[in-house]
Amino acid sequence: MDLLTELQNTYPDATCELEYGNEFELLISVILSAQCTDKRVNAVTRDLFKLADTPQAFCDMPIDQLEAAIKSCGLYKNKSANIKACCKDIVRKFGGRVPQTMNELITLAGVGRKTANVMLSVAFGQPAIAVDTHVFRVAHRLGLSQGKTPDEVEKDLCAAFDPKDYRDVHFLLIRHGRDCCHARKPDCESCSVNRTCKTYIENQGNF
Repeated sequence: MDLLTELQNTYPDATCELEYGNEFELLISVILSAQCTDKRVNAVTRDLFKLADTPQAFCDMPIDQLEAAIKSCGLYKNKSANIKACCKDIVRKFGGRVPQTMNELITLAGVGRKTANVMLSVAFGQPAIAVDTHVFRVAHRLGLSQGKTPDEVEKDLCAAFDPKDYRDVHFLLIRHGRDCCHARKPDCESCSVNRTCKTYIENQGNF
């Protein structure tokens, strides 16, 4: 059984855990998720999107109100500034709609390649793999990449898998990183893919 199939069997419900009603709400949620758990983001956005749920509404919201609403997500001043700037660009440059290309998405404040790839994959159904800290770590441990940057890891993963599977790869590696392949103490003995894990084989499970 190959790696992808094994991970799919292990995590059959692996998907985006952020709660959103449309692509714009997803974008805001992903911006808020930097160094924050999806659970916390969801708790915040349930109230936040009652205050504002369009780019123009966020433009009109006083900055102090936005900061207070997202404070528990951490880095709230930087995130608030980015959200305001991002929404202004969406309104002014893109007619109030979230753009659907990588080149356009990364022009938005607070949107790097990782966030853009989440949008391309989850919101717009395009083949893309977003590399966050979990994907980066797990890809290295499994031997899928030796890339030193997220961009390099993304390139390696895209070469290793079929484009139709990119979305699954992203969510499966995240889930595996959260549930089993932890940063400090991976649960190697319980890992469903340890038989093919480069790091486990080389270290015999001893970290």
